[in-house]
Amino acid sequence: MTHTVPIRRAPGHRPRLLDLFSCAGGAAMGYHLAGFEVTGVDIVDRPNYPFTLHQGDALEHLAALIASGEIRQYAAVHTSPPCQAGCALTVGTNAARGWGRTHVQLIPELRSLLDATGLPYVIEQPNGKAPVRADLRLCGEMFGLGVIRHRVFELGGGWSVPQPAHRPHRGYVRGYRHGVYRDGPYVAAYGSGGGKATVREMQQAMGITWTDVREELTEAIPPTFSEHIGSALLAVLCPTRVAA
Repeated sequence: MTHTVPIRRAPGHRPRLLDLFSCAGGAAMGYHLAGFEVTGVDIVDRPNYPFTLHQGDALEHLAALIASGEIRQYAAVHTSPPCQAGCALTVGTNAARGWGRTHVQLIPELRSLLDATGLPYVIEQPNGKAPVRADLRLCGEMFGLGVIRHRVFELGGGWSVPQPAHRPHRGYVRGYRHGVYRDGPYVAAYGSGGGKATVREMQQAMGITWTDVREELTEAIPPTFSEHIGSALLAVLCPTRVAA
């Protein structure tokens, strides 16, 4: 696959990480920068994904890897399953306005498969009602980004990640809310119209330069989030390498 982004190479062997529900690779890039070789799986073809990508159903792919024993080629698994079934914004808005459809909750089945791998894993979700443990909470302000992008992470397999202090927000997210326009230092990297971020603004705010597809940007997490997680994970998997 042709890369359109500069790739930093770490010396020595890179442990392999499986990136499920990968979308365009926001999480994948952070793990790469931390020192992993990343392989993605997404049900949609993602030509902008900057690493090796398998198109297909993520749960079916994971189950097949477990059944065949091929899961042993990986050192860890990151997952970003669809959040519509549990996201407070989606559930509340759709219920109030009669929009949308019933969304299937994938996380219980996903967690069972992840536990069966015996590998350390991550389940990433937006803040809300999704049934995940909030073992880690990250926010763009912790990393000086131009988005808030609150996310929670369940960490399975008996490991942990340092929790950065939550810094007070410096102001509003720019745009309209309840009919009132406010300016502020953060852009709204979701939806369109109403003062929401442009594609270019989302790229700059999150540090994602390899895709200009709005839908991919609105679903991505900033690579800085997963680089923070990946660095802690690498210290667990390869302590002597990190110490060196």
